[in-house]
Amino acid sequence: MNSYENPLVGRYSSKEMNFNWSPQKKFSTWRRLWIALAQAEQELGLKQITSSQIQQMREHVNSINWEVAAAKEKELRHDVMAHIHAFGTQCPEAMPIIHLGATSCYVGDNTDLIQVRDGLVIVRNQLLLLIQALKNNALQYKDIPTLGYTHYQPAQLTTVGKRMTLWLQDFLFDLEQIDNLIERLPFLGVKGTTGTQASFLSLFDGDHEKCKQLDKRVAELMGFADKTIGVSGQTYTRKLDYFVLSAMSGVAQSGQKMATDIRLLMNLREIDEPFEEKQVGSSAMAYKRNPMRSERICSLARFAISLTDNGAHTHANQWFERTLDDSANRRLSLPQSFLTVDVILRLAINVMTNIRVWPYVIRKRTS
Repeated sequence: MNSYENPLVGRYSSKEMNFNWSPQKKFSTWRRLWIALAQAEQELGLKQITSSQIQQMREHVNSINWEVAAAKEKELRHDVMAHIHAFGTQCPEAMPIIHLGATSCYVGDNTDLIQVRDGLVIVRNQLLLLIQALKNNALQYKDIPTLGYTHYQPAQLTTVGKRMTLWLQDFLFDLEQIDNLIERLPFLGVKGTTGTQASFLSLFDGDHEKCKQLDKRVAELMGFADKTIGVSGQTYTRKLDYFVLSAMSGVAQSGQKMATDIRLLMNLREIDEPFEEKQVGSSAMAYKRNPMRSERICSLARFAISLTDNGAHTHANQWFERTLDDSANRRLSLPQSFLTVDVILRLAINVMTNIRVWPYVIRKRTS
Protein backbone atom coordinates (compact mmCIF):
# COMPACT_ATOMS: atom_id res chain seq x y z
CA MET A 1 0.00 0.00 0.00
CA ASN A 2 3.03 2.27 -0.16
CA SER A 3 3.13 2.78 -3.92
CA TYR A 4 0.73 4.23 -6.48
CA GLU A 5 -1.84 1.86 -7.94
CA ASN A 6 -3.56 2.69 -11.21
CA PRO A 7 -7.29 2.65 -10.39
CA LEU A 8 -8.07 1.38 -13.87
CA VAL A 9 -6.28 -1.84 -12.90
CA GLY A 10 -6.96 -2.20 -9.19
CA ARG A 11 -10.45 -0.68 -8.97
CA TYR A 12 -12.38 -0.51 -12.21
CA SER A 13 -11.61 -2.62 -15.28
CA SER A 14 -12.35 -6.29 -15.95
CA LYS A 15 -9.97 -9.21 -15.48
CA GLU A 16 -10.32 -9.97 -19.18
CA MET A 17 -9.12 -6.56 -20.34
CA ASN A 18 -6.48 -6.40 -17.62
CA PHE A 19 -5.00 -9.68 -18.78
CA ASN A 20 -4.95 -8.49 -22.38
CA TRP A 21 -2.53 -5.70 -21.41
CA SER A 22 -0.66 -7.66 -18.75
CA PRO A 23 3.09 -8.43 -18.74
CA GLN A 24 2.24 -12.13 -19.02
CA LYS A 25 0.26 -11.59 -22.24
CA LYS A 26 2.90 -9.22 -23.63
CA PHE A 27 6.00 -11.30 -23.02
CA SER A 28 4.46 -14.67 -23.81
CA THR A 29 3.41 -13.11 -27.13
CA TRP A 30 7.02 -12.04 -27.71
CA ARG A 31 7.98 -15.69 -27.28
CA ARG A 32 5.23 -16.85 -29.63
CA LEU A 33 6.57 -14.38 -32.19
CA TRP A 34 10.10 -15.73 -31.83
CA ILE A 35 8.77 -19.26 -32.30
CA ALA A 36 6.76 -18.22 -35.38
CA LEU A 37 9.84 -16.52 -36.86
CA ALA A 38 12.03 -19.55 -36.28
CA GLN A 39 9.40 -21.92 -37.70
CA ALA A 40 8.93 -19.81 -40.83
CA GLU A 41 12.68 -19.41 -41.34
CA GLN A 42 13.14 -23.17 -41.00
CA GLU A 43 10.30 -23.87 -43.45
CA LEU A 44 11.96 -21.55 -45.96
CA GLY A 45 15.26 -23.41 -45.79
CA LEU A 46 17.48 -21.98 -43.04
CA LYS A 47 19.47 -25.09 -42.07
CA GLN A 48 20.84 -23.65 -38.80
CA ILE A 49 17.34 -23.85 -37.27
CA THR A 50 16.36 -27.29 -36.00
CA SER A 51 13.03 -28.76 -34.91
CA SER A 52 14.45 -29.54 -31.47
CA GLN A 53 15.34 -25.85 -30.97
CA ILE A 54 11.77 -24.83 -31.84
CA GLN A 55 10.34 -27.51 -29.56
CA GLN A 56 12.49 -26.28 -26.68
CA MET A 57 11.16 -22.76 -27.22
CA ARG A 58 7.57 -24.01 -27.25
CA GLU A 59 8.05 -25.74 -23.91
CA HIS A 60 8.81 -22.39 -22.24
CA VAL A 61 6.44 -20.02 -24.02
CA ASN A 62 4.41 -19.19 -20.90
CA SER A 63 6.92 -19.88 -18.11
CA ILE A 64 8.61 -16.48 -18.12
CA ASN A 65 11.60 -16.19 -15.79
CA TRP A 66 10.83 -12.69 -14.53
CA GLU A 67 13.79 -12.28 -12.19
CA VAL A 68 16.32 -13.19 -14.87
CA ALA A 69 14.69 -10.76 -17.33
CA ALA A 70 14.66 -7.95 -14.76
CA ALA A 71 18.32 -8.48 -13.87
CA LYS A 72 19.34 -8.52 -17.53
CA GLU A 73 17.37 -5.36 -18.30
CA LYS A 74 19.08 -3.58 -15.42
CA GLU A 75 22.40 -4.62 -16.90
CA LEU A 76 21.68 -4.07 -20.61
CA ARG A 77 19.13 -1.21 -20.41
CA HIS A 78 17.20 -2.88 -23.24
CA ASP A 79 13.99 -4.81 -22.60
CA VAL A 80 14.01 -6.90 -25.77
CA MET A 81 17.62 -8.02 -25.34
CA ALA A 82 16.90 -8.77 -21.68
CA HIS A 83 14.05 -11.10 -22.62
CA ILE A 84 16.08 -12.75 -25.39
CA HIS A 85 18.71 -13.63 -22.79
CA ALA A 86 16.06 -14.74 -20.27
CA PHE A 87 14.40 -16.98 -22.87
CA GLY A 88 17.80 -18.29 -23.90
CA THR A 89 18.65 -19.42 -20.37
CA GLN A 90 15.56 -21.64 -20.50
CA CYS A 91 16.21 -22.76 -24.09
CA PRO A 92 20.02 -22.96 -24.35
CA GLU A 93 19.93 -25.02 -27.53
CA ALA A 94 17.74 -22.38 -29.19
CA MET A 95 19.65 -19.35 -27.90
CA PRO A 96 21.64 -18.79 -31.13
CA ILE A 97 18.50 -18.58 -33.29
CA ILE A 98 16.12 -16.61 -31.04
CA HIS A 99 15.27 -13.31 -32.80
CA LEU A 100 17.34 -14.31 -35.84
CA GLY A 101 17.42 -11.40 -38.31
CA ALA A 102 14.81 -9.40 -36.40
CA THR A 103 14.76 -5.98 -34.78
CA SER A 104 13.12 -5.00 -31.49
CA CYS A 105 9.99 -3.76 -33.23
CA TYR A 106 9.39 -7.22 -34.62
CA VAL A 107 8.28 -8.33 -31.17
CA GLY A 108 7.27 -4.92 -29.78
CA ASP A 109 5.04 -3.62 -32.56
CA ASN A 110 3.55 -6.96 -33.59
CA THR A 111 2.63 -7.66 -29.97
CA ASP A 112 1.01 -4.23 -29.68
CA LEU A 113 -1.11 -5.01 -32.74
CA ILE A 114 -2.13 -8.40 -31.32
CA GLN A 115 -3.14 -6.78 -28.03
CA VAL A 116 -5.03 -4.04 -29.89
CA ARG A 117 -6.87 -6.62 -32.01
CA ASP A 118 -7.76 -8.76 -28.99
CA GLY A 119 -8.78 -5.65 -27.03
CA LEU A 120 -11.06 -4.58 -29.88
CA VAL A 121 -12.78 -7.97 -29.75
CA ILE A 122 -13.41 -7.54 -26.01
CA VAL A 123 -14.82 -4.05 -26.62
CA ARG A 124 -16.98 -5.36 -29.46
CA ASN A 125 -18.46 -8.07 -27.25
CA GLN A 126 -19.36 -5.52 -24.58
CA LEU A 127 -20.83 -3.17 -27.18
CA LEU A 128 -23.12 -5.95 -28.40
CA LEU A 129 -24.39 -6.55 -24.86
CA LEU A 130 -25.04 -2.83 -24.37
CA ILE A 131 -26.78 -2.52 -27.74
CA GLN A 132 -29.08 -5.42 -26.85
CA ALA A 133 -29.93 -3.83 -23.48
CA LEU A 134 -30.68 -0.51 -25.16
CA LYS A 135 -32.82 -2.21 -27.80
CA ASN A 136 -34.82 -4.02 -25.12
CA ASN A 137 -35.45 -0.80 -23.21
CA ALA A 138 -36.27 1.21 -26.32
CA LEU A 139 -38.93 -1.34 -27.26
CA GLN A 140 -40.27 -1.63 -23.72
CA TYR A 141 -40.74 2.13 -23.31
CA LYS A 142 -41.54 3.11 -26.91
CA ASP A 143 -45.15 4.01 -26.09
CA ILE A 144 -44.57 6.18 -23.02
CA PRO A 145 -44.86 9.85 -24.04
CA THR A 146 -42.35 12.18 -22.42
CA LEU A 147 -41.47 15.82 -22.70
CA GLY A 148 -38.72 16.49 -25.20
CA TYR A 149 -36.10 19.15 -24.56
CA THR A 150 -34.14 21.40 -26.87
CA HIS A 151 -31.60 23.76 -25.26
CA TYR A 152 -32.81 22.02 -22.07
CA GLN A 153 -36.06 23.91 -22.47
CA PRO A 154 -39.43 22.12 -22.81
CA ALA A 155 -40.18 21.28 -26.46
CA GLN A 156 -42.50 18.85 -28.26
CA LEU A 157 -43.31 15.39 -26.97
CA THR A 158 -41.22 12.36 -27.76
CA THR A 159 -41.28 8.93 -26.07
CA VAL A 160 -38.95 7.37 -23.54
CA GLY A 161 -38.09 4.61 -26.01
CA LYS A 162 -37.51 7.06 -28.87
CA ARG A 163 -35.03 8.99 -26.73
CA MET A 164 -33.20 5.73 -25.98
CA THR A 165 -32.84 5.07 -29.71
CA LEU A 166 -30.65 8.18 -29.90
CA TRP A 167 -28.24 6.52 -27.51
CA LEU A 168 -28.59 3.19 -29.31
CA GLN A 169 -27.76 4.68 -32.70
CA ASP A 170 -24.54 6.24 -31.39
CA PHE A 171 -23.32 2.88 -30.13
CA LEU A 172 -24.27 1.22 -33.43
CA PHE A 173 -22.04 3.73 -35.24
CA ASP A 174 -19.28 2.87 -32.77
CA LEU A 175 -19.77 -0.83 -33.50
CA GLU A 176 -19.28 -0.15 -37.21
CA GLN A 177 -15.96 1.55 -36.48
CA ILE A 178 -14.80 -1.27 -34.22
CA ASP A 179 -15.80 -3.92 -36.78
CA ASN A 180 -13.90 -2.04 -39.48
CA LEU A 181 -10.76 -1.90 -37.35
CA ILE A 182 -10.95 -5.60 -36.46
CA GLU A 183 -11.40 -6.48 -40.13
CA ARG A 184 -8.66 -4.22 -41.52
CA LEU A 185 -6.05 -3.90 -38.76
CA PRO A 186 -2.77 -5.03 -40.35
CA PHE A 187 0.22 -6.88 -38.90
CA LEU A 188 3.68 -5.29 -39.08
CA GLY A 189 5.13 -8.63 -40.01
CA VAL A 190 8.85 -9.11 -40.69
CA LYS A 191 10.16 -5.83 -42.09
CA GLY A 192 13.63 -5.36 -40.57
CA THR A 193 15.35 -2.26 -39.23
CA THR A 194 14.20 0.25 -41.86
CA GLY A 195 11.36 -1.63 -43.54
CA THR A 196 13.52 -3.08 -46.33
CA GLN A 197 13.98 -6.63 -44.93
CA ALA A 198 17.74 -6.17 -45.49
CA SER A 199 18.81 -8.49 -42.67
CA PHE A 200 16.50 -11.22 -43.98
CA LEU A 201 17.78 -10.74 -47.52
CA SER A 202 21.22 -11.47 -46.11
CA LEU A 203 19.98 -14.61 -44.36
CA PHE A 204 18.31 -15.87 -47.54
CA ASP A 205 21.24 -14.97 -49.83
CA GLY A 206 19.38 -12.15 -51.58
CA ASP A 207 16.24 -14.16 -52.33
CA HIS A 208 13.49 -11.51 -52.34
CA GLU A 209 10.73 -14.03 -52.83
CA LYS A 210 11.66 -15.93 -49.69
CA CYS A 211 11.63 -12.68 -47.72
CA LYS A 212 8.11 -11.99 -48.95
CA GLN A 213 7.07 -15.53 -48.05
CA LEU A 214 8.63 -15.12 -44.59
CA ASP A 215 6.57 -11.98 -43.95
CA LYS A 216 3.40 -13.70 -45.12
CA ARG A 217 4.02 -16.95 -43.22
CA VAL A 218 4.76 -15.27 -39.86
CA ALA A 219 1.60 -13.17 -40.18
CA GLU A 220 -0.37 -16.33 -40.94
CA LEU A 221 1.05 -18.14 -37.91
CA MET A 222 0.09 -15.20 -35.68
CA GLY A 223 -3.50 -14.98 -36.95
CA PHE A 224 -3.11 -12.18 -39.50
CA ALA A 225 -3.30 -14.14 -42.75
CA ASP A 226 -2.92 -11.83 -45.79
CA LYS A 227 -3.01 -8.75 -43.56
CA THR A 228 0.54 -7.43 -43.28
CA ILE A 229 1.03 -3.68 -43.68
CA GLY A 230 2.10 -2.64 -47.18
CA VAL A 231 5.09 -0.50 -46.24
CA SER A 232 6.74 0.50 -42.99
CA GLY A 233 9.84 1.94 -41.47
CA GLN A 234 11.11 0.03 -38.48
CA THR A 235 7.70 0.53 -36.84
CA TYR A 236 4.20 0.43 -38.20
CA THR A 237 2.80 3.90 -38.81
CA ARG A 238 1.48 5.44 -35.61
CA LYS A 239 -1.47 6.65 -37.66
CA LEU A 240 -2.97 3.23 -36.81
CA ASP A 241 -2.75 4.06 -33.10
CA TYR A 242 -4.60 7.30 -33.79
CA PHE A 243 -7.39 5.41 -35.57
CA VAL A 244 -7.69 3.00 -32.63
CA LEU A 245 -7.68 5.76 -30.02
CA SER A 246 -10.30 7.62 -32.08
CA ALA A 247 -12.56 4.57 -32.06
CA MET A 248 -12.13 4.24 -28.29
CA SER A 249 -12.90 7.95 -27.97
CA GLY A 250 -16.06 7.43 -30.02
CA VAL A 251 -17.35 4.81 -27.59
CA ALA A 252 -16.51 7.09 -24.68
CA GLN A 253 -18.35 10.00 -26.34
CA SER A 254 -21.46 7.87 -26.76
CA GLY A 255 -21.23 6.72 -23.17
CA GLN A 256 -20.89 10.25 -21.85
CA LYS A 257 -23.81 11.53 -23.95
CA MET A 258 -26.08 8.76 -22.62
CA ALA A 259 -24.88 9.08 -19.03
CA THR A 260 -25.33 12.87 -19.07
CA ASP A 261 -28.93 12.49 -20.24
CA ILE A 262 -29.56 9.95 -17.48
CA ARG A 263 -28.10 12.30 -14.86
CA LEU A 264 -30.45 15.07 -15.98
CA LEU A 265 -33.44 12.73 -16.04
CA MET A 266 -32.61 11.50 -12.55
CA ASN A 267 -32.79 15.09 -11.32
CA LEU A 268 -36.27 15.25 -12.86
CA ARG A 269 -37.10 11.94 -11.11
CA GLU A 270 -38.17 10.39 -14.42
CA ILE A 271 -35.44 7.72 -14.47
CA ASP A 272 -33.19 6.08 -11.88
CA GLU A 273 -30.01 4.15 -12.45
CA PRO A 274 -29.72 1.00 -10.28
CA PHE A 275 -29.43 1.51 -6.53
CA GLU A 276 -28.46 -1.52 -4.48
CA GLU A 277 -30.07 -2.48 -1.18
CA LYS A 278 -27.19 -1.36 1.05
CA GLN A 279 -25.78 1.31 -1.26
CA VAL A 280 -25.08 4.68 0.36
CA GLY A 281 -25.99 7.74 -1.68
CA SER A 282 -24.14 10.28 0.43
CA SER A 283 -22.10 10.13 3.63
CA ALA A 284 -23.85 13.27 4.90
CA MET A 285 -27.29 12.85 3.29
CA ALA A 286 -28.27 9.20 3.33
CA TYR A 287 -31.58 9.84 1.60
CA LYS A 288 -29.90 10.95 -1.64
CA ARG A 289 -29.70 8.81 -4.77
CA ASN A 290 -26.71 10.24 -6.57
CA PRO A 291 -26.19 9.07 -10.18
CA MET A 292 -22.88 7.49 -9.22
CA ARG A 293 -22.53 5.10 -12.16
CA SER A 294 -23.44 7.70 -14.78
CA GLU A 295 -21.11 10.23 -13.17
CA ARG A 296 -18.28 7.71 -13.30
CA ILE A 297 -18.97 7.06 -16.98
CA CYS A 298 -18.72 10.80 -17.67
CA SER A 299 -15.56 11.14 -15.62
CA LEU A 300 -13.78 8.28 -17.38
CA ALA A 301 -15.07 9.32 -20.81
CA ARG A 302 -13.29 12.66 -20.56
CA PHE A 303 -10.03 10.81 -19.99
CA ALA A 304 -10.56 8.39 -22.89
CA ILE A 305 -11.48 11.25 -25.24
CA SER A 306 -8.34 13.18 -24.30
CA LEU A 307 -6.11 10.30 -25.43
CA THR A 308 -7.07 10.87 -29.08
CA ASP A 309 -5.14 14.13 -29.05
CA ASN A 310 -2.21 12.26 -27.54
CA GLY A 311 -2.21 9.75 -30.40
CA ALA A 312 -2.34 12.52 -33.00
CA HIS A 313 0.74 14.22 -31.55
CA THR A 314 2.63 10.94 -31.27
CA HIS A 315 2.04 10.15 -34.94
CA ALA A 316 2.91 13.67 -36.08
CA ASN A 317 6.21 13.65 -34.17
CA GLN A 318 7.73 10.48 -35.65
CA TRP A 319 11.02 10.98 -37.51
CA PHE A 320 11.88 9.15 -40.74
CA GLU A 321 11.96 5.35 -40.30
CA ARG A 322 11.82 5.33 -36.46
CA THR A 323 12.22 7.37 -33.32
CA LEU A 324 11.89 6.27 -29.71
CA ASP A 325 9.95 9.20 -28.30
CA ASP A 326 6.73 7.28 -28.91
CA SER A 327 7.59 4.31 -26.71
CA ALA A 328 7.00 5.49 -23.14
CA ASN A 329 3.92 7.42 -24.27
CA ARG A 330 2.31 4.42 -25.99
CA ARG A 331 2.89 2.20 -22.94
CA LEU A 332 0.39 4.51 -21.23
CA SER A 333 -2.04 5.65 -23.92
CA LEU A 334 -2.96 2.38 -25.64
CA PRO A 335 -3.60 0.17 -22.58
CA GLN A 336 -5.30 2.93 -20.61
CA SER A 337 -7.61 3.78 -23.50
CA PHE A 338 -8.85 0.18 -23.68
CA LEU A 339 -9.05 -0.22 -19.91
CA THR A 340 -11.08 2.99 -19.61
CA VAL A 341 -13.53 2.07 -22.36
CA ASP A 342 -13.90 -1.40 -20.85
CA VAL A 343 -15.08 0.23 -17.60
CA ILE A 344 -17.39 2.64 -19.41
CA LEU A 345 -19.12 -0.16 -21.30
CA ARG A 346 -19.53 -2.45 -18.30
CA LEU A 347 -20.99 0.42 -16.26
CA ALA A 348 -23.33 1.33 -19.12
CA ILE A 349 -24.51 -2.29 -19.41
CA ASN A 350 -25.21 -2.36 -15.69
CA VAL A 351 -27.18 0.90 -15.87
CA MET A 352 -29.23 -0.07 -18.92
CA THR A 353 -29.93 -3.60 -17.72
CA ASN A 354 -31.30 -2.34 -14.40
CA ILE A 355 -32.65 1.12 -15.24
CA ARG A 356 -35.88 2.25 -13.56
CA VAL A 357 -38.43 4.38 -15.44
CA TRP A 358 -41.15 6.21 -13.50
CA PRO A 359 -44.19 6.62 -15.81
CA TYR A 360 -46.36 8.47 -13.27
CA VAL A 361 -43.76 11.20 -12.78
CA ILE A 362 -43.32 11.47 -16.53
CA ARG A 363 -47.11 11.70 -17.05
CA LYS A 364 -47.43 14.64 -14.64
CA ARG A 365 -44.94 16.60 -16.72
CA THR A 366 -46.78 15.88 -19.98
CA SER A 367 -50.36 16.51 -18.71
